[in-house]
Amino acid sequence: MQEAKAKSAGRNVVVVGTQWGDEGKGKVVDWLTDHAQAVVRFQGGHNAGHTLVIKGVKTALQLIPSGIMRDGVACYIGNGVVVDPTHLLAEIERLEAIGVNVRSRLFVSESCPLILPFHVAVDKAREALRESSGAGKIGTTGKGIGPAYEDKVARRALRVQDLKHPERFANKLRELLELHNVALAGYLQSTALEFQPIFDLAMKVAEELKPMMADVGYTLFNANRAGANILFEGAQGTLLDIDHGTYPYVTSSNCVAGNAAAGAGVGPDLLHYILGITKAYTTRVGSGPFPTELAMDEPGSVGHHLSTVGQERGTVTGRPRRCGWLDAAALKRAIIINGISGLCITKLDVLDGLDDIKVCVGYELRGQRIDILPLDADDVAACVPIYDSFAGWSETTAGITEWDRLPLNARRYLERVQEFIGAPIDMVSTGPDREHTILLRHPYQA
Repeated sequence: MQEAKAKSAGRNVVVVGTQWGDEGKGKVVDWLTDHAQAVVRFQGGHNAGHTLVIKGVKTALQLIPSGIMRDGVACYIGNGVVVDPTHLLAEIERLEAIGVNVRSRLFVSESCPLILPFHVAVDKAREALRESSGAGKIGTTGKGIGPAYEDKVARRALRVQDLKHPERFANKLRELLELHNVALAGYLQSTALEFQPIFDLAMKVAEELKPMMADVGYTLFNANRAGANILFEGAQGTLLDIDHGTYPYVTSSNCVAGNAAAGAGVGPDLLHYILGITKAYTTRVGSGPFPTELAMDEPGSVGHHLSTVGQERGTVTGRPRRCGWLDAAALKRAIIINGISGLCITKLDVLDGLDDIKVCVGYELRGQRIDILPLDADDVAACVPIYDSFAGWSETTAGITEWDRLPLNARRYLERVQEFIGAPIDMVSTGPDREHTILLRHPYQA
């Protein structure tokens, strides 16, 4: 009986970023969804930005799983995600305006903590206070993500399920608002918020959200047993993980593959293949150490090339992304933490036309050679990168879909990276469109 169940069950893939986010996960999730019947987000909030280009048309998603762009695919927001209900409905409406059927295919865990207006106010006020005091910003998106996770961990959060019970919601809201107003009007030197507008808005959005509320973990378990392939879509990147990233310059959730189970409400035995997404170079938005960072101001410089050709601006904030050479020593740590089965290298085409290409293979840290990214942010800031250099290529890789058609030097570059990090490159993205992909080993068939 057990053997029969195993044969009929679906295969599941986890997609995670292996750098500081913005690796191109959205395109890869969209591409893989051709083989999946369900896509689930398991952490983060609308501070994530996934940009998809389908037949030349660009769509930016923040909270809704990227699988929504494939007809017939069920999409889930797992319990590990913090949800701003107003933003979620606005995102739904934007997709519906371009003809995407959302409400019948989107399911939201009743256990998701809610992001409410006072979370946003606290987030922005904290960053302003850090800046004015000279402490320096963390670099949050100002969306209220961190404060919402704080309430979750403190066991005082309002959750999606509370929206179904107006009296319970009102009582919890009064208590929580009072707590945050003390901080806003006092230490944060900002403005306290009023109860009634927040309550009225919540009750309004509740009516629209109720049909989408679901027991996501149990639903996914049953779907997988019935043969559905599931795709777990991570947000941000490994080096922004609250435990394993360059703390405190990190996000407020666990971005690593292991959290796909806890954040979706399924067992880890359902995580069959871990696909790590890695740019052919490295970028970072916001503050924090970045060993391979290059100056981007001078036209003609490599940093300027990566920034402009790669169109490196944050999907959510529009902030310019800091750019630098591929940090394979940092990538090594991400592979270990996530248990990577295979990698997808994205934006290879951005390196076209560079005479020389460098890859960081280790660091000098206070007189010693180390071969993997340190855990302490101060140590990361003190790292001096050690590079291997490669000859570049003048031919274009844009849109190529076969490995053998890549320029010889591009293949050599990728093969050396693969050898150094000890993980196979199973896919290569050569452009923003879902069709601009080289497949070497399929995650759903590996």
